[in-house]
Amino acid sequence: MGNWKDKQKVMRRYDLTADMYDERYAAEQKAKYKAALKNLNVDYAKILDVGCGSGLFFNEVATRASVVVGVDISRKLLLKSKQQASSLENVSVLQADADHLPLKEGFFDATCAFTVLQNMPKPPETLSELKRVTKPGGRVAVTGLKKAFSLKSFRVILESAGLMTASVVTDEFLNCYVAVLAK
Repeated sequence: MGNWKDKQKVMRRYDLTADMYDERYAAEQKAKYKAALKNLNVDYAKILDVGCGSGLFFNEVATRASVVVGVDISRKLLLKSKQQASSLENVSVLQADADHLPLKEGFFDATCAFTVLQNMPKPPETLSELKRVTKPGGRVAVTGLKKAFSLKSFRVILESAGLMTASVVTDEFLNCYVAVLAK
């Protein structure tokens, strides 16, 4: 039960900061997206954005992807992402827990989870769920907050999911490591 209580705290924290989220985090988030997209082919892809927040990533990929689905546990951030998606015909959003995605196994070409793992009680289990919904040969892009993970511990978490590391960006100007993994 502790896991759900931890997730509720995260949900409440993001609900409280939803109004200022873009102002506070947009530049950092966009830098993470840019780093991940160097090793992630989104052309005509079905993309899942887990922890989509306010939907900033949608504008980075929607014009190239066939389908984009954003999920988040925060209702208030999801309302912002829904507004962001309103002008994008191929983008849908839904409220869901990253550890229990109500989505078909092996459906997505690329699954992204920016600023998610450090908020999860058991990051390896979260990665396993991201892997489950990604098709064979697909890619999973994740970030790990440097304050929460050493590079070594982040790599251990990545390896525990049984995904092959395609790239890990450790740029000193980012507050996160950015990893792209192959299924």
